[in-house]
Amino acid sequence: MQSHTAKQEALETIQRLPDTVDTEEMMYHLYVLENIRRGQRDAEEGKTQTTEEVLKDIQSW
Repeated sequence: MQSHTAKQEALETIQRLPDTVDTEEMMYHLYVLENIRRGQRDAEEGKTQTTEEVLKDIQSW
């Protein structure tokens, strides 16, 4: 699988959007893309929590 740079992924994401998309929606899609990348990086580094840990955290709110 070919590794893409953040810029390449951003450009591909924007190109898949319709021509009528506004800047705010483009920014939202890039925001989501970045958060997916961060989540994938965290998972690769073992920075994850079990469902039980998350539920326990939520209960303390």
